[in-house]
Amino acid sequence: MEKILFLAHTEADGTLPNAAREALSAAVGLAEKLPGASLAVALVGGDTQPAADVVAACSAARFLAVTGEEFSVSRYATDAAAVEALVRQSGATIVVAPTTSRFSRSLPGAVQRLGGRIETHVSGLDVADGTVRVQRWYYRQRMVGTLTRSQRPWFLVVDAGVFPAWQGAAGTAAVEAVAVSLPQVRTKVVGVQSPAVKTQTIRSDAPLLFVAGAGWTKKQSDGQLHLKDAEDLILDFLRKGNASLGSSKSLVDQSVEGEAVLSFMSHLNQVGQTGSTPRHPKGLATCCHGEEPHAVGWRFITERRAINTDPNCGWAQGKADVLYVADAFEVMKKVNELLAG
Repeated sequence: MEKILFLAHTEADGTLPNAAREALSAAVGLAEKLPGASLAVALVGGDTQPAADVVAACSAARFLAVTGEEFSVSRYATDAAAVEALVRQSGATIVVAPTTSRFSRSLPGAVQRLGGRIETHVSGLDVADGTVRVQRWYYRQRMVGTLTRSQRPWFLVVDAGVFPAWQGAAGTAAVEAVAVSLPQVRTKVVGVQSPAVKTQTIRSDAPLLFVAGAGWTKKQSDGQLHLKDAEDLILDFLRKGNASLGSSKSLVDQSVEGEAVLSFMSHLNQVGQTGSTPRHPKGLATCCHGEEPHAVGWRFITERRAINTDPNCGWAQGKADVLYVADAFEVMKKVNELLAG
């Protein structure tokens, strides 16, 4: 009989990230499909009671938590020790957790201490003949694999956007405090540094991903550069459409090649970078050619559209659902006018 543990950490404000609620949905669904399986919830954070109350109705039999000031921030030593203590206390055989930067750093070490195995970037969960089957993408090979393991505990780190976020009524959870024997902590978190950008452009929960290609920074039909116009059009659309901003690799690379760049663009916006799997419902590519290096990063976007002046570009070769053969400057100017109205 499998013991499933949903594992998550709280944000700085004590809430659960959206990716965690999606992983909870996966854990609940897995417990329902496995005969005789039980579900428990484990949380790590400075104050976990508010987060536990939010998911109190998720049908979990137990709620466990490691709390305290030392666990309110992301730190390998404390996070790995907390995860180890929670898994041992729960006796979990399968651990379902969200893909976050905090867990990506700490979970592998905890798995090693527990003698378990881990699957990262899980993109699907199913049960066949009473056996859990995990689906994940192999980026370099451009393939998807289905696998299972007999080793326990088995950690399944679920990518964001795969499962719907868990929804349920809040309640009052009876949380069991789990003690942690911490090693000597030599790392002190003194603050957070963010990229120097003028506006927030990465919105993982946005309904639309707008991808800008290098064509925005090239000479246009009049033979001139229109970088300021490009920035104004893109930022105006991001604000009015509540969209997230992506970038082709060629546009990001221009910053190290001494060429003109969009001031708000950084490598964090690159679509298809290692480990980056945007899963927005819709995507709009502009001023990029749509060849394989551009298109592969879009494999999880549900509806893909593109704007390009070349009717024979890569997007026209079956890589986009709709291709608009037009000038992106003119199209986005008209779209912004419609959104303003």
